[in-house]
Amino acid sequence: MSRISIAVVVAIFATAAYLYRESSRKSDLSTVTLNNTYDYIVVGAGSAGSVIATRLSEDRGSNVLLLEAGGREEENPLISVPAAAMDVQKSEQDWQYFTEPQKHACKAMNENRSYWPRGYVLGGSSAINWMVYMRGNRHDYDSWAAEGCDGWSYKDVLPYFIKSENIQIPEFKTSKYHGKNGPLYVTGPTLTPLQEKYIQAGQQLGYNFVDCNGEDQIGFCRMQATIHKGVRWSTYQAFLKPVMTRSNLHVATHSIVTKVMIENKKAVGVELIRKGRKVKVYANKEVILSGGTINSPQTLMLSGIGPRKHLEEMGIDVVADLPVGNNLQDHILIPVVHSINISAALTEEKGNAVQSVLQYLLFKSGYIAATVLEAMGFVYKDGTTKDDGRSPDIQLHFMSAHGLTEKGKAHITMNYRDDIMNSIFTYDPAKETIQFLPTLLHPKSKGTIRLKSKDPFDHPVIDPKYLEDPDDVKTLIAAMRIIEKLVDTPVLKEIGIQLDSKSTMEELCDQHTFRSDAFWDCYIRHYTLTVYHPTTTCRMGALDDPTAVVDPSLRVRGISGLRVADASVMRNVPSANTNAASIMIGEKAADLIRGKDSVQDIKRILQKSKL
Repeated sequence: MSRISIAVVVAIFATAAYLYRESSRKSDLSTVTLNNTYDYIVVGAGSAGSVIATRLSEDRGSNVLLLEAGGREEENPLISVPAAAMDVQKSEQDWQYFTEPQKHACKAMNENRSYWPRGYVLGGSSAINWMVYMRGNRHDYDSWAAEGCDGWSYKDVLPYFIKSENIQIPEFKTSKYHGKNGPLYVTGPTLTPLQEKYIQAGQQLGYNFVDCNGEDQIGFCRMQATIHKGVRWSTYQAFLKPVMTRSNLHVATHSIVTKVMIENKKAVGVELIRKGRKVKVYANKEVILSGGTINSPQTLMLSGIGPRKHLEEMGIDVVADLPVGNNLQDHILIPVVHSINISAALTEEKGNAVQSVLQYLLFKSGYIAATVLEAMGFVYKDGTTKDDGRSPDIQLHFMSAHGLTEKGKAHITMNYRDDIMNSIFTYDPAKETIQFLPTLLHPKSKGTIRLKSKDPFDHPVIDPKYLEDPDDVKTLIAAMRIIEKLVDTPVLKEIGIQLDSKSTMEELCDQHTFRSDAFWDCYIRHYTLTVYHPTTTCRMGALDDPTAVVDPSLRVRGISGLRVADASVMRNVPSANTNAASIMIGEKAADLIRGKDSVQDIKRILQKSKL
């Protein structure tokens, strides 16, 4: 999307946001008066936390405090514009994290550091992500259960996915795998005619055309996205905003939780900073950390819960010696640009057209109303084309655009070196390009989150250890070979598809034969991009599991009254984008906390359907 288009949209949405702020001064969430005590304190209003606070406050006899470090979505009007996803990264609604320099990866980035955007706003990362709604593979969750996470099998979690969802895709309206009554709208945007060609290419290689959130994930599918009537549908929009007036729910923004207060191995409340002042708030029942994969372990460690040696090095009294911050897993993708000889992709000129802007402003449709990701493929690295009882190794994102059409934004948000940017952005107006984005779903390389200091305002030390295990590179090379086969299919040959050697920076790895295994190894280690899916730093497991921080009820081991509920508790990263699974965790956590089963009716329907 071009800057001219963005400027027009910003002008109109900024006016609307200004009027909103003027009309709602009295409800400034950064100054709302807090009670001394609540039944439940939820820390973090992201993909899981917004859900948990909404569900807990359904019980009018309980009072709930939801604390968010950032502000409201309305403070940045671009958040609601689907095509502006890249623009809200590196904004005031982004934590703006960087990893440690990577030894084996990210060689095209400044200082070999990966930039990690994370949501610093109501809705969390669901407010700044690419809006993909993919749940993961049934075998992912079955493996969680098999490894000691009782109650987290696919059969157990499917009802919670369904509970949240309000599917808007006509062909899935009758599917038992989809929900029709939840607050989370899921649509199937079609941006270009290329969407069908990606799917047909997969079929020509023997893969099925599937619903990737349905019975069988292995194959190719159309995109499913959290977009509603041309607007990003974050967990703030879906869950939290409609219930903000509940008298038993207090939402406080710009509130940085610095530690959980623990007395005699029991969480009794939290300390936080608001408007420069330290405040203590107490919990009658529970404190629930939902700050995400980075912030939840940081808060635990600042509270004395974490690896003993590390806490002692930081000068923090040890309350519980647990493997907090270990087992960090993240999906990485490798961008592979191809040129085509037909006018079908989204280009700078098309996104810049007055017609595109007017279409969005008047009808909330067109290029600006959709994500540039149009289709997905979930495949095995060995080329098996049908589900054989394993989770997929590789996810293929298909992007009907270069993806880096604005040099400045990509330079900032992807942290590429100047020489890389100058090569990538040699503009050829006669050439349209698309991207295949192969993604490593189950990395063997695992990293850590550690404190930089005792100062809660210091960003933690993030080291994903990308590609430390050579098997990860082998899997991504296998993904490149699958892409080569896709490019060789008749349907893609018809559009003149060719690997764009300029965009692949052939000269970076010119010591190797172009497209050889050695070349792809080199290329992969340069172009290592996060898919924004960090997980598993407060890992769930059985009580006797030395790698686990929380039990299957999400209770922190050895500490009563304290749970963690967000992507950090995942046993292993699922075979998909992680927002949907994080929302599911929020739904299930709310039931675990209340001791309720809110999905009985859904379970009965699934049992009748033998799903």
